[in-house]
Amino acid sequence: MSTATDSRQQGYFPRWTLKTSGVIMPEERLSWGQTVVSGLQHCVAMSGSTIIAPLLMGFDPNVAVLFSGVGTLIFFVIVAGRVPSYLGSSFAFIAVVIAATGYAGQGPNPNLSVALGGIVGAGVLYGLIALIVMWSGVGWVERLMPPAVTGAVVAAIGLNLAPVAVKAVSTNAFDTWIGLATVLIIGLVAVAAPGLWRRLPIILGAIGGYLLYLLFANGLGFGKPVDFAQLSAAPWFGLPSFTAPSFQADAIFLIAPVAVILVAENLGHIKAVGAMTGRSLDAYLGRALFADSLATIVAACGGGTGVTTYAENIGVMAATKVYSTLLFAFAATVSILLGFSPKFGALILSIPGPVIGGLSIVLFGLIAAMAGRIWVENKVDFANPANLITVAVALTAGAGDLTLKFGAFTIGGIGTATLMRRRDGTKGAFRR
Repeated sequence: MSTATDSRQQGYFPRWTLKTSGVIMPEERLSWGQTVVSGLQHCVAMSGSTIIAPLLMGFDPNVAVLFSGVGTLIFFVIVAGRVPSYLGSSFAFIAVVIAATGYAGQGPNPNLSVALGGIVGAGVLYGLIALIVMWSGVGWVERLMPPAVTGAVVAAIGLNLAPVAVKAVSTNAFDTWIGLATVLIIGLVAVAAPGLWRRLPIILGAIGGYLLYLLFANGLGFGKPVDFAQLSAAPWFGLPSFTAPSFQADAIFLIAPVAVILVAENLGHIKAVGAMTGRSLDAYLGRALFADSLATIVAACGGGTGVTTYAENIGVMAATKVYSTLLFAFAATVSILLGFSPKFGALILSIPGPVIGGLSIVLFGLIAAMAGRIWVENKVDFANPANLITVAVALTAGAGDLTLKFGAFTIGGIGTATLMRRRDGTKGAFRR
């Protein structure tokens, strides 16, 4: 097996060598024409979640897409072009942002700046963890947040968001049926679509739900028609609506612990890429965490969501066997250009509420279901009372939104669930 140290002899960045067939390693590249096509494929793969996440929090999707590109370039530079990865909007922030801002679920978030301050706080905490990992290794993170605890927190995030998704499709019977039809389309694509289309269920579900809504609302008059006036008036190119963060202690205290989830998520993704490429990327784990933390801080300083490495793009790499890091530099550049297109943003904002609700049902459910994958892959022993009680309490606290108050500080269900960690001293390890 090759190691990460083998490639360091080439200099800070690799000397990408041309290879047009077979497995393409990170330090290799396709022809420029193939690079464009493959890079666009990664743009499509990340677009569903990167666009939907900001909509669910009331963020500007243009700004989120732009900063996903900026964040990916930051990651590319800090890991020296050795780790193939795309950074998109993180769903781990949704529940705590909604709780911290009281967001109603429709339109721009009136307390966006407060959320941004909390995300900056999460990025700073994330960065401190990354620096410690760079100095001491990642073993202590695995002991602090064993799979039983990580899975419980992930499940609590999804369950805490469930009422938001259901409310979004419950305004009237028409909205409910459109939401459920969107869910059905996503399921059919994920199960029955051919080839790489099967890896794009979210974006195809959004398109299918949108077209269905247009048919029955705009065409047949069963619901409120989509108004395309804003889309028509939006220019093709222009500056995004940047927003500066404001800092409130209670929001920071609520949102900052999401950093722990981002660490676990990024760790798993880097391990997965290492396994696929057949080489250890452990030497770059600290850098990858630090790059993600810096990208999150930069995004939040301008109005973007917190970012994380994307499993969707890892899936594309697994299907194509193309791991060239240049693809991600190209995809990031395309995302930055899209961020400067108000018409693109207006198109995204025109997606009907019940379609967003249908997407939310699936995405929030997938977040909760991911906990099962964590527990199964890591062989968590639920015969151990410590594991069982920890998970049980965390799930109930998160799903029921158990709120704790300490003077001016308020900790919602997700924060409470995050505090429910095992105290028996046993160790857990990720076996991704």
